[in-house]
Parts: sequence; C-alpha cells; structure tokens
Amino acid sequence: MDCKLIAFDLDGTMLNDSKELTAENLCALKEAAAEGVVLVPATGRIYPAIPDFLRELDFIRYYILSNGAYVYDSREDKVLHKAEISSELALRCIRHMDKLPVIYDCYMDNQGYMTESMYNSAESFLPDQPHMLEMVKRLRKPVPDLYEFLASNGKGVQKLQMFFMEKDMDLRAEELKSFNLEFPELAATSSVKNNIEINSISAGKANAVKVLAGELGIDMEDTAAFGDGTNDVGMLRAVGCGVAMGNASDEVKAAADMVTDSNNASGVAKGIRKILGK
Repeated sequence: MDCKLIAFDLDGTMLNDSKELTAENLCALKEAAAEGVVLVPATGRIYPAIPDFLRELDFIRYYILSNGAYVYDSREDKVLHKAEISSELALRCIRHMDKLPVIYDCYMDNQGYMTESMYNSAESFLPDQPHMLEMVKRLRKPVPDLYEFLASNGKGVQKLQMFFMEKDMDLRAEELKSFNLEFPELAATSSVKNNIEINSISAGKANAVKVLAGELGIDMEDTAAFGDGTNDVGMLRAVGCGVAMGNASDEVKAAADMVTDSNNASGVAKGIRKILGK
C-alpha cells in the first residue's frame, strides 16, 4: 500500500506498560516521517495528557483526542473537528452512573473534572495502576459535585469515563453490552481493564481519521492504524490497514488486517516497517 497517514493509539499500543516510547518505536516514527507519512496519535486522552516527549516531536502535528471528540492541529492551535456530548445527555448519563458502584469524570474544554469525593477515593479503584492514578490526580480538577457543575455551566463534554473496582468486572462487562441500548446516541468503549469511556456516537476514532484524511486530501485506502482496545476497533476497520497489537483482545484482533508484536516489544515499529516495506 502507498501509506500516507498512520494513526496510533497510545496506552497499550505506542507506549509500553511503563508509559514509555521505546527507542525502536521512536526510530520507526522518524523513518515514516522522513518518507512523508502523516503520524497521528489517536487516543482517549486530552491534549494536556499527551506525554511531553511526543508533543515535542516536530513531525507530529495532528492529534485525535478524547476518542475522536476532537481533531486538533497543534501547530495552528486549532480544533479541526468537534463531536461532543450535549449537557443534557451528559447529565442523564451521570444519573445512570450514580446507580453504579463506580467513580466517574468528564473532559470538557480539554480539562478533566471529577466530584471531589470520587477524586479522593480514586486510589481504591486504581490500586495496581499507578500511571492511571497519577493522570487522574494530575488532570482532573475536583469540584463539589460534577452533576451540579455541568448543570450550572450548560456546556457539552468531550468524554465521560467511569472506573470499576476489580470485584465488579462482571458488572463492567454487562454495562459495556447494555449501555448503548439505553443511550443509543452514545458509544461506550474501553481502553484499560476497568474503565468504560463514553463518547457521542458521532465521535469515535474512525470518524476522526476520516475527517482528518479528508482535510489532508488523503484517500482512506492509503491510511493505517494501530490499536489494542475496544475504542480502537472502529478505526482499525475503517483504515486501509488496521493493525492490532499482540496484547490486544481477540475482539480487536478480529477487526484488524494484521497483528503485530506487543506494546512491550515495540510492536508498532515492527508493524510500521512492514507497512512501509522495510
């Protein structure tokens, strides 16, 4: 294929389990950029949560954020595409989540917000995920009550997210299956073992890649993407070559055109070189 754009998830994909960019992955990114390939992080994170070592790479300009709720041009500091959850719908979701044994947060205007009591109990939900806990503590602003906060400002949100305790994984699995039936305007996916991420149905990484490719005049047949979570499935199916990580679930692998090595073994680098014929 004549690959002109490669989108890649971060956690569990481009980054290893220590949230590092391996030397091999960095080398492959530089090789692809030298051939004129547009390289696009496609993540559930907001822009401030992108690691500095990625934001400092001068050949990375475009970002797909909050699972496709934003397509961002960092060079122009411009949002190219926005697909948010309305305030009314976000409030309905919060009423639903309040019935579950979870903590939850939202992204709005590239800032995370969380009810203070949930912020203070985050460690109980993320006891074995120090990197995720650090991001929650650093990137969520605690507010007295998230429902009241959203109700008072009336703004839409980029993403809602909830975390389950280890003992409630069966309930999480049920919610992943049933949530879209109760809220057909929304899409529920997951990027880590105990979370559920909620976006507008008009968001999604697949649609965001299509929007960006259209902006750049690139045919979707000339695009590729790497991912490991259910929030990557649509993107892997939409691009010309979808690549699942070796550490991905069977569902993600089934959606891909090929499977590469794991995120801890620089699987993205191996996949990029195969796509580029190196």
